[in-house]
Amino acid sequence: MGPERIREIEPHAAGLRGLWSPTTGIVDFRRVALALAEDVEGAGGSVLTGREVLGLEEHREGIVVRTADDETLARGVVACAGLQSDRVAAMTGGAGRDRVRIVPFRGDYYTLLRSARHLVRGLLYPVPDARFPFLGVHFTRRIDGEVWAGPNAVLAFAREGYRRRDVDLRDLRATLAWPGLWRLAGRYARTGIAETWRDWWKPAFVAQLGRYLPEVRSEDLVFGPSGVRAQAVTRRGEVVDDFDIVAEGRAIHVCNAPSPAATSSLAIGSVVAAQAVERFAL
Repeated sequence: MGPERIREIEPHAAGLRGLWSPTTGIVDFRRVALALAEDVEGAGGSVLTGREVLGLEEHREGIVVRTADDETLARGVVACAGLQSDRVAAMTGGAGRDRVRIVPFRGDYYTLLRSARHLVRGLLYPVPDARFPFLGVHFTRRIDGEVWAGPNAVLAFAREGYRRRDVDLRDLRATLAWPGLWRLAGRYARTGIAETWRDWWKPAFVAQLGRYLPEVRSEDLVFGPSGVRAQAVTRRGEVVDDFDIVAEGRAIHVCNAPSPAATSSLAIGSVVAAQAVERFAL
């Protein structure tokens, strides 16, 4: 589409060229996860939350999952540990040790005030830069009518640190000790500095949003939610931008599940399930 057609679909957006996907939509993924949990429980399974995995130990009878609460013997384990995926993979040997390291990147969103929500009808996304694993700032009208603007991408000082002030010394030491981080930082130093500047200086963030939505103003935006991306980085400083599933012994590890992992979750589940059926002789 050209500028005229873009304006017909999104009257307040700016662009030279655009792609329109009229069937693209969003879901409430929390509700999706709860529905999947109901399916598991309906099939006789259990969903146990808040249990940190401390060890995976293989025995002749199976593999023992050790947590702070108890131990469970299983025929096989499928680990999708997200921000902790490299650590959990390392529990069964070399799958996660020194192959890749999870480097956490925090992404902050702003939300449009109710009076400014009319500026966005649907989903506005920039053309992605293939050099980077991050899409860049975009606008998302959500199911409840809210419009999110963002995110940025800055190094997080804790794997589960959703606020600027969150610091976990163990996580930070592990991140800073990984050679791949410094090689990645050296390659994209200018981009990293710009992202950090936009994180701390709201006018810079608003200016980036204004490239796609010229009418948006700082007073239209309030600070919104944050997320942490589990970005797998190799020792050579390369970002892993594809799904990485590693089978080792009685365990299958999903070591990297980049965006759109949530959108693709059922397809990923089919792949992992097929591997589990074969590997664990189910």
